[in-house]
Amino acid sequence: MSVADLSTPLKFAYWVPNVSGGLVVSTIEQRTSWDFDYNKKLARIAEDAGFEYALSQTRYAASYGADKQHEATSFSLALLAATEKLKVIAAVHPGMWHPGVLAKFIITADHISNGRAAVNIVSGWLKDEFTNFGLEWLEHDERYVRTEEFIRVLRGLWTEEGYSQAGKYYDINNFTLSPAPVDVPGRPHPEIFFGGNSTAAQATAGRVADWYFSNGKDLEGFKENIAGVQAAAAQAGRRPRYGLNGFVIARDSEKEARDTLREIVEKAHRPAVEGFRAAVQEAGASTKDGKGMWADSTFEDLVQYNDGFKTQLIGTPEQIAERIVEYKKIGVNLFLTCYLHFQEEVAAFGTDILPIVRELEADAARKAGVDFDPKSTLALHEPSKAGV
Repeated sequence: MSVADLSTPLKFAYWVPNVSGGLVVSTIEQRTSWDFDYNKKLARIAEDAGFEYALSQTRYAASYGADKQHEATSFSLALLAATEKLKVIAAVHPGMWHPGVLAKFIITADHISNGRAAVNIVSGWLKDEFTNFGLEWLEHDERYVRTEEFIRVLRGLWTEEGYSQAGKYYDINNFTLSPAPVDVPGRPHPEIFFGGNSTAAQATAGRVADWYFSNGKDLEGFKENIAGVQAAAAQAGRRPRYGLNGFVIARDSEKEARDTLREIVEKAHRPAVEGFRAAVQEAGASTKDGKGMWADSTFEDLVQYNDGFKTQLIGTPEQIAERIVEYKKIGVNLFLTCYLHFQEEVAAFGTDILPIVRELEADAARKAGVDFDPKSTLALHEPSKAGV
């Protein structure tokens, strides 16, 4: 089943560097800061450059070189208040939030931002963050049972009055949140993003998520990764959209870009990367079928902790644009990007890469016999069913 949408322009997002250490675990120079002033300027640069989304990371304890962290939802709200067009996605953990409380928070953020608030639901893999807070730690597949209930509560409270839901983890009894989220044409409620490579994660995404986020993958790896999502979505009569993580290294020549990648890896903070690998691959091994996030990631892959090098957005602007559109042809709707030097490179992406992407998208649509409007947002989101 093809999920490619050649008529609608690709969307672009960036990782908000709200944790210290940048987006690679390396001692290479990164002209990126985790403080709010830097991020406020970055958000404005990004929306001027043509980015539509930003994703704030959720982290409570020092890990993989991120010694300091700003909390994701409050940071996202501040960025929403500092911008006019950018949609900001706050990452949150079920088990640390009650879905009703989060639903109310996002409604308020949505009104403050005139309909630009979104969430990324992260089932959780760092056990110490839960147990050191005295919170219950669930085994892998059970975390996704809770996550699915959590997302159903969010959607139900955002779209229905007198909402009720009886589940294993959440019982909602005839509850109405007022006001409702902002009424945005084509958006039934604040967007719900969700990621995970395991069989349980893919099935959950297909049944309840608006967007499925994939770690970095090559072309074949991406198609394989979304197959389970597609199957579950088809059974539920739904059509989620697909985002892909990628680390961008755009330089004047491919050699210069490859040399930069080599330097990043050579200067990797080995103890931090090895510690991260041990933690995440233990999580993957705990699944029933041994399939999970980072299960096949090498040391080099994990220097960018969401496998961003695998996507291979590395080379000249033309090479990167061509690769981006190849991914669009197999179903990617959004690229979640990261960089060494965020402010400079996000701006350069908008001037040097995005115009080429739009030209290539138009050409691909024309060859396929479909209309392409670079300003179109039609068909990006389909109405979601509260009960599915």
